[in-house]
Amino acid sequence: MSSKTLNDEFNSLCNSKEYKVDYDLLNALSHEGLRKKDYIEICRRLKRPPNRTELGMFGVMWSEHCCYRNSKPLLQSFPTKSTRILVGPGENAGVVDLGFGQQLAFKIESHNHPSALEPFQGAATGVGGILRDIFTMGARPIALLNALRFGPLEDKKNINLMKGVVSGIAHYGNCVGVPTIGGEVNFDKSYSGNPLVNAMALGLMETKEIVCSGASGVGYPVIYVGSTTGRDGMGGASFASAELTNTSLEDRPAVQVGDPFLEKGLIEACLEAFKSGDVIAAQDMGAAGLTCSCSEMAAKGGLGIELNLDYVPAREEGMSAYEFLLSESQERMLFVVKPGKEKVLMERFTRRGLQVAVVGKVLKDNVVRVLHKGNIAADLPASALADDTPVNKHKLLDEPPDEYLLNWKWDENQLPQADYSGIRIESNQNSDIISWNKILLKLLDYPSIASKLWVYNQYDQQVQANTVILPGLADAAVIRLRPQEGDKSIESMNRGVAAVVDCPNRWAYLDPERGAMAAVAESARNLTCVGAEPIAITNNLNFASPETSIGYWQLAMACKGISKACEVLKTPVTGGNVSLYNETRLSNGELLPIHPTPVIGMVGIIDNLTNTCLQGWLNKDDYIWLVGLPLDTSFKDDRLTLSASSYLECIHQKITGRPPIIDLELEKLVQSFVRKSIHDGYINSCHDVSDGGLAVALAECCIFSGLGAHCEFSGSDLRLDRLLFAEGGARILMSISSEKEDKWLEMFNEFNNINSGLLNVTKIGRVNDLNTLVFSKDKNKLIDISIATLKDSFYNSIPRRISNNKISSS
Repeated sequence: MSSKTLNDEFNSLCNSKEYKVDYDLLNALSHEGLRKKDYIEICRRLKRPPNRTELGMFGVMWSEHCCYRNSKPLLQSFPTKSTRILVGPGENAGVVDLGFGQQLAFKIESHNHPSALEPFQGAATGVGGILRDIFTMGARPIALLNALRFGPLEDKKNINLMKGVVSGIAHYGNCVGVPTIGGEVNFDKSYSGNPLVNAMALGLMETKEIVCSGASGVGYPVIYVGSTTGRDGMGGASFASAELTNTSLEDRPAVQVGDPFLEKGLIEACLEAFKSGDVIAAQDMGAAGLTCSCSEMAAKGGLGIELNLDYVPAREEGMSAYEFLLSESQERMLFVVKPGKEKVLMERFTRRGLQVAVVGKVLKDNVVRVLHKGNIAADLPASALADDTPVNKHKLLDEPPDEYLLNWKWDENQLPQADYSGIRIESNQNSDIISWNKILLKLLDYPSIASKLWVYNQYDQQVQANTVILPGLADAAVIRLRPQEGDKSIESMNRGVAAVVDCPNRWAYLDPERGAMAAVAESARNLTCVGAEPIAITNNLNFASPETSIGYWQLAMACKGISKACEVLKTPVTGGNVSLYNETRLSNGELLPIHPTPVIGMVGIIDNLTNTCLQGWLNKDDYIWLVGLPLDTSFKDDRLTLSASSYLECIHQKITGRPPIIDLELEKLVQSFVRKSIHDGYINSCHDVSDGGLAVALAECCIFSGLGAHCEFSGSDLRLDRLLFAEGGARILMSISSEKEDKWLEMFNEFNNINSGLLNVTKIGRVNDLNTLVFSKDKNKLIDISIATLKDSFYNSIPRRISNNKISSS
């Protein structure tokens, strides 16, 4: 519809005697995140104008945060089926079958905008919200992970944001008693005004019945449980669906305040109630609060909900219907329960100090009817709020934008010449040779690569006593599957779950499709490196506005990349979250969008925890092998390149080039072989080659073990920086004892014969106890650094920047 036609129709509607339009209501459209076309559609569906409360309900439910109005068509392309998938997209969390009567619920969600304004509470309530998504399904939360993005730590504002976010995550997770076992943190200037806070949770369930959210049973009571309702978090869903501006501080009421101790009681009471079988349906009150929980329960059940706000436990006096319905006060749930079971269920909550009240009933008609002070405050079709929601249509560019095509023209020939002594760097009209030693140390000091010990040391990693591998020691987190109840004999099976979050946001910025493919592939590779079989993913799509042609193209290409990779690697999508409008409008009116950041959360199963690997070397004299793309991969092979690399950004200050193409079939082959090698007991350590290339991966193996390594390479006329720092997929470092090497090679030959000889393995060195990393080519030492020096750069990167900022600001 053209803007002229839209305006004509809007004006006609406003002037119609039939609709009796309230002009004060029209002035509220932008406040609710609605547009003229939305108002026209609302009037069409209701055959009347909405009242002020109803307009607010449509505002939150038709926001991108709740109805995915810009992304829904793209999400439908994701593969969502496998023999392990029990619950896919559409519920509070996905659920996969782990076998032996155990299921895993898991999901990732964002709390980006709230964390930008109130870092502590924004991050803390993000953790609380994702935990509720898990235990609403009837699963006991067993682990948390997070994916974080901040601006450069040279800016004190970014340091303060990071401190607040990490403290908020630590506070909520530690107090509620769920371990934070892994995650990732990256830094880029695009996140300076708009940090990303993505929280992932895992929960274990052993019941035959999964608690879903669709209402059933006409006349059945609707019960409110948890905390009281106040004015905090008002309109948070609409707030999360708009860009951040320099006046966003005025929206601080849209940031919720959480109570992890109350949530702990809520977890126990809910799980007890679900176990009784008295709860027919359950819905967390997250984004859009009571409005969302009522309308989604009604829409999914094909029935209606009548809600009487006079019975809702209130924290503040004089609250209007609008405020009750749009409040996002934390730690609240809505149940449909069996008639006659109300008293028993309510006692479970009151004895834990929680609020509980019968606030409504299930209706035959598919409506959400809200009563307040003896009047009908809202009467709306449930499907219009939660199911049959608008979809914004966008034209997808036929070709990549010109700026992308220009970046893709860059190649390695544009770099200065390199020799055994290092590479010549031009800066400030000076020309200096920087040695390979200095380059490696600079990469290890780069915050996106460096140790995140400062972050995860603030988290309780071992509460519940099931954490098998602590953060930072392996490529993925691993947690023991200890039975909660039922058959305790399966505990002796020593099974576990591995989980990881990942996204190469620089790659996604330079090529959204390849970047998204790489996020899926690297997540699976990380799980493989600890011996886990990848089984499914959840995703958090963090992007800027889809209303620009480039913004929508980025989102569409990323979804395409995820679909491709998940199809080949057999890791279907169980659900997730879309967070758009992640951009900051600066005081000069310019928009600063974030890098496209499609975060992948992936889980895998480990049948025997005895067969897991850490990334650090295990024994001196073990041989070091590289599995996958060989060291001498041709310059013309775009599966391995310096384009879009950490080396290019950190050393040459260039974010350009086209990221490497992910060979998904080779990726699948490499991962299958590595898992078999681990399961058969051949491998002593395992680490994927990713950010910073081979040299950084080798350094990390030395750092985490305290053992040295001597690696040698000969022949080939490849650039030396390509040899050391090129990035790509399908490469894994492994160490193997000398006494097992021959048998392992026999197994490799058998495996490779079956797979047409497509797999490559290369012996590149040996572990030693000389406390030094040495990498030579043709007997010329390129790198020769003590482990102590490597550790200093790696571990002190983030603390040093925090400390330096304190000194400079004092």
